[in-house]
Amino acid sequence: MSCSLFEFCKIQELKTVRDFLFQSQTPEPVEEKNQTADNELTWDTSDWEAAWDSNENKEESASATTGEEETSGQSEPWLQDCVVSLSPCADLLVVARQQRAVFLSAKWRTDGSGREEMTLAVSWSGTLSAEERECVSSIIAIPLASQKRSSTGRPDWTCVVVGFTSGYVRFYTENGVLLLAQLLHVDPVLKLKCRTYEIPRHPGVTEQHEELSILYPFALVTIDGFSLFQSLRACRNQVARAAAAGSDVVPPPPLVYKKWGVQEMDSIVDHSSVGITTLCVFDQMKNASILGGFNASVKGSPPAMSQFVTVGAGPFTGFYYAVEGNSQPLLSHVALAVASKLTSAIFSAASGWLGWNKNKNKNEEEAAQKQKPKVEPATPLGIRFGLPDSRRHGESICLSPCNTLAGVTDDFGRVTLLDLARGIAIRMWKGYRDAQLGWLQVQEERGDREFSPSASLPRRHALFLIIFAPRRGILEVWAMQRGPRVGAFTVGKQCRLLYAGYRLMGVNSVTSQGWQLHTQQVCLLDPTTGALKTINIPFHLALSDKKNERAKDMHLLKRLTALLKVGDMEPETLESEAKSVLLEIKYPAIKKQALESLLSNKDTPVSCLTNITCALHDALKQQAADEVDPSLLQLCSAQQKLLQLYTDVQQLQAAENTEACSQNEDSLEGIEEELSRVGPTLQRYAQFTSKPSVSFAQDSPDTPLSPQAFLSQLECSEDGEVKVILRSEAEWNQLGSFMFWSCLCCKGPVHKVCDTLQEAGISPRQLLSLLLSVWLQREKEVLQKPMETVKNLHTLLVALSNMKGAVEDSWDPQSVSPWWQQVRSTCIQSHNAAAALLAALVAHRAAKASITSRADSKLQSEWETVSLELEQWVVCVRQLEDVLVLQTLQLVPLSQGTAGGAAVQCSIKTLLEGGTGGIADSVSKWVFRQSMAPERLKEILQRKEAEGADEKPEQNEGEEETEEKTSQEDADRTAELLVAVCQRFPHSLSPDLLFAHCCWEYVVQWNKDPEEAHHFSCAVEHLKLISSPHIQLGISTMMWSTFIVKRFSAASYLIEKVGKAPKDRLCRRDVGMGDKAMTSFLGCCVQLLQILMEADSATEEVPPPELSVEEVWGGAEGPASIAELALDQRGVHFPLVQHHCLLASLLHAAMSFRVKVKPLSLFDSKGKNAFFRDLTTIQLMPSGDMDPTLISQRKEFLFRVLTAWVQAIDEPSSSAPPLSSAGPKADWWPSLCLELGSLLQVNPDILRRHLVCELYNQGLDLRAEEVMLEVEDKDVLGSQLLVLTGQRLSYCLLHNQEQTQAAMELLARLPPTLCTWLKAMDPSELRCPLVSLTQTSRLVSRLIEMLPENHAQYTLALHLLEAVDVLSTD
Repeated sequence: MSCSLFEFCKIQELKTVRDFLFQSQTPEPVEEKNQTADNELTWDTSDWEAAWDSNENKEESASATTGEEETSGQSEPWLQDCVVSLSPCADLLVVARQQRAVFLSAKWRTDGSGREEMTLAVSWSGTLSAEERECVSSIIAIPLASQKRSSTGRPDWTCVVVGFTSGYVRFYTENGVLLLAQLLHVDPVLKLKCRTYEIPRHPGVTEQHEELSILYPFALVTIDGFSLFQSLRACRNQVARAAAAGSDVVPPPPLVYKKWGVQEMDSIVDHSSVGITTLCVFDQMKNASILGGFNASVKGSPPAMSQFVTVGAGPFTGFYYAVEGNSQPLLSHVALAVASKLTSAIFSAASGWLGWNKNKNKNEEEAAQKQKPKVEPATPLGIRFGLPDSRRHGESICLSPCNTLAGVTDDFGRVTLLDLARGIAIRMWKGYRDAQLGWLQVQEERGDREFSPSASLPRRHALFLIIFAPRRGILEVWAMQRGPRVGAFTVGKQCRLLYAGYRLMGVNSVTSQGWQLHTQQVCLLDPTTGALKTINIPFHLALSDKKNERAKDMHLLKRLTALLKVGDMEPETLESEAKSVLLEIKYPAIKKQALESLLSNKDTPVSCLTNITCALHDALKQQAADEVDPSLLQLCSAQQKLLQLYTDVQQLQAAENTEACSQNEDSLEGIEEELSRVGPTLQRYAQFTSKPSVSFAQDSPDTPLSPQAFLSQLECSEDGEVKVILRSEAEWNQLGSFMFWSCLCCKGPVHKVCDTLQEAGISPRQLLSLLLSVWLQREKEVLQKPMETVKNLHTLLVALSNMKGAVEDSWDPQSVSPWWQQVRSTCIQSHNAAAALLAALVAHRAAKASITSRADSKLQSEWETVSLELEQWVVCVRQLEDVLVLQTLQLVPLSQGTAGGAAVQCSIKTLLEGGTGGIADSVSKWVFRQSMAPERLKEILQRKEAEGADEKPEQNEGEEETEEKTSQEDADRTAELLVAVCQRFPHSLSPDLLFAHCCWEYVVQWNKDPEEAHHFSCAVEHLKLISSPHIQLGISTMMWSTFIVKRFSAASYLIEKVGKAPKDRLCRRDVGMGDKAMTSFLGCCVQLLQILMEADSATEEVPPPELSVEEVWGGAEGPASIAELALDQRGVHFPLVQHHCLLASLLHAAMSFRVKVKPLSLFDSKGKNAFFRDLTTIQLMPSGDMDPTLISQRKEFLFRVLTAWVQAIDEPSSSAPPLSSAGPKADWWPSLCLELGSLLQVNPDILRRHLVCELYNQGLDLRAEEVMLEVEDKDVLGSQLLVLTGQRLSYCLLHNQEQTQAAMELLARLPPTLCTWLKAMDPSELRCPLVSLTQTSRLVSRLIEMLPENHAQYTLALHLLEAVDVLSTD
């Protein structure tokens, strides 16, 4: 609660700014100048500086000296030679020197820690001067208010006002664009100052108008703020319009201003415009009598006057008063400008008419442009009075925000505080040479106002004077008017104190309603680090009265805070100091704050906290009842009780356990059998969960619980009841471990701990929640010694249930107990399956014992008690056993190269909320993560059916403790575990349901990443394995409409647009996958539609299956399973599915063989309109004979496909390996083309003949002979093959370079008709001309068999056979 200096902004590129401003200077003169200056003006001042400060500032001076030594070599004091101005909104910083200037604008950036911070970066740099040898002498940055409705009273843009040594005042935008320039006086501009609107704090305060004041050596110019605001807005808009239109900027009209010639003062260096003041009647009569004598007349109302205060020499300070209305605004230069233009126009016209000096017009115009405008004379203003001091010269004056005080610095190193209303100096500080001043006005906080005796009045304001002594490197804060120094900071000697003294221009009494704009009043700029810092001063520091108890209490609170920050203090010393501070504080609210601060300190030991709290409680008890704050007393007693509880529990946990670790053995009968039954599964589960994991140390439950964390999680009510505050899960588990973990490990006395907690008043329900939380959270430790921890949990659970208020005495065993229902709810919601199962087994035994004892006390019979409570426990245990096996399956480690992903966390709650298909859905996700092949899954499920009710999966699980196993053994054990899960869920994991969910999971994953074509293929394979056609039909329909049809239509339109198989880039753009993935996708679409047609045909023969779930899982409430949704699907229109399957086959063939085709153009208008419709609707399908043109296009496409397939297989010999079942080389392509031909009304025999010819052309004679058997029209085929045989023989006799003599002799003996026919053949059409003569001979023999004897070419075939036989013999 003291003054603080904190950084709010960082300046970037500070070195760039310095280099730009000083780039005209060479390094050597700078070094010589600096060295000379150091020799002449600096000396060792450490001794007198240390003595100058009081003893409390010794550490500050030492740190300042050290800081200066460290930074002296980094930067020279260059900023002192520059003119600096910071906008009050801290969004624009202007640094100028001579003719150059740099504008730095605010930007937000993210630092390394992810926190956003504001920085100032260079937005514009350049030269501002327009005249020769003029330099910048003063700069201010004025933010202008926005006029928009949505941002009224907010800053819109910032205007930079620059004064030059030539007398010009220029106005620029934040981007360096000149808006307005005006010469107001011929002397250099000394100071620019601005006054903006402030909301009056009191009704009697005069409302001050906005104003810009400009000081010259012997003149003072004031510009009204309202007119300046309107002119600047108009200039900015005009510049923007001219820039957008590319035209010239129209010169703006001149500003309206007042100029006063300040007199009777030797020299003036600074000024302040106080504003309009009105004298009281007495002061008016006094001034009139002094000025006018005895007979002076006095007006009825005091005149309003503008007050100006100047500093300089002769006198030291001068007070000037200008009566409002005496001086008219200077507008004569407007008339001068108009007259000048008229004169120039008349003169130029006359010159041209009379022929005078035509060649000199241009020179005269340039001279006229260079001539400076006329400057109006100033209105004389005499000094009213001053503070004469012939030897003292004033250097600067700084006006306070309330316009009543001003600070003045002089060349004697003094700072003088002036009372402007009375015109006297009321305070002086010495030892501040070259001081820089600023003011800070602090508003009273609402919390402080509550303790004020005048709480109903408006909030007060405190005024502080900020003094920066650069030679001493110290920044001081002084309370006004005669207050002490309330803060001091050691800063760099090269810093600059930036104080604007104004806020936002353009705001009035209307737009300031609800105005809460935050502006920086005082900022400190450090050029060595580029940091901008501001000062934060609490209001209470202005309360300098020694009797102010609250200020004293705040000081004590600050002292306590400093004590708690000291880390290495002895506990006894800390206890005594903190106790004395707490007892000395008077205000209850501050005392409460101090106590809370002490209790929240992590380094304070619990014994110290207990002793201090007890001492404070005893002191409050000794006071009178009406003097004690009840809330403070309640806080002390509550914290004392909680600290005692913490100490007692801590001591009990550390003490040796003298109690028996296992009690109530009778109620634990059978627990060992239960553990042995689920033991193998627990071992497998523990094996998978025992892998190391990464966690934060502070989140570990083994971390000791500090008393501060204990107090933060518990609260004590007025009636003494202790409640546990539900916070984060980690803190909840840590508190539970602190209370119960040692008891669970048999290290702490269970009953003593429970009695202590019950006496403290903690609810048994909350204790039960803490116990179950720590039990479930520390599952790994529990499974290390399950039998021991289970017995301890049973003891704790029985002890808690025996507490008063745990199990109601009126509870009927035939109804559900809220106590045991809480245990069941916790186990049902837990994802730690093993710990939840053990807790349920223990609670089941404890509940059964409790019910039995109640029944015995009431009935005294030997009948076994049947209760609804026990039935629910049986169901819960059964469900937890199922969840444990399922969770164990989910934890099976992934094989290498699989898709990966986090294991699904299972619980009873999540499975029930997942609906009837939740279990199958979780297993299907596991199958996907394991990348298990569909055939492998089918094999495992068939093994389950073969085993039936065998318990084989649970027999050999104890052998899995070996560390090294082969991959085959791991696969077998995984399969056994999957079989065990399926046996526990015979209905939920039936093969059809599991295959359906796996199919859906794979297609969902494929839809996320369509490039993984393998996922879609696996989905189709799983779909094939579904035995029920009804489920198969529904799943296929859902897959098509949900995931497939959109991409299928995109692929169709893309191929139609391109006219061939598109490239990879186009496929990715339009379909969302590459060309290879799209080929596989289209193939899977064909299979999917075929499955859909087969399932639709088989649904009439097979009744729909009946879906059911296990009895214990019948309460599932959630979405319907995939199988249920599939059964609810409507039937499909078979011709429409076949129509889509035909298109998919065409697209697949086009993509596989890269054939040119426009697939949609192969159909008529009816066929095109039927595509991509809902498969369950009846569409108008093509019927009747097709257009011959379409049939011709279809035939050509199928010819291309068959030709591409023959080229792809390229089988030169009959001993080739069998063809693959997929891809372009698959052996089912010819049969598919024949089937497509029948559907496309293309004669299949034509396709067979084309295929035979292509096979012979490729040299695949054996395959051609197989297909030839199915050809019907042998005559046409014979004619086609006769040409091909002639091409082979022509190549052998005429075009072969290695011709033999026998071949030449044979050619000579051939009949002329055959010889001429062979020469007409073109062997270049053969893709494989080098064929053995044996194959050619067989081909000719086949020809003679096919051709009838009366065929026109039969004789030619005989001649060919004779020629081939002769060649073969030779």
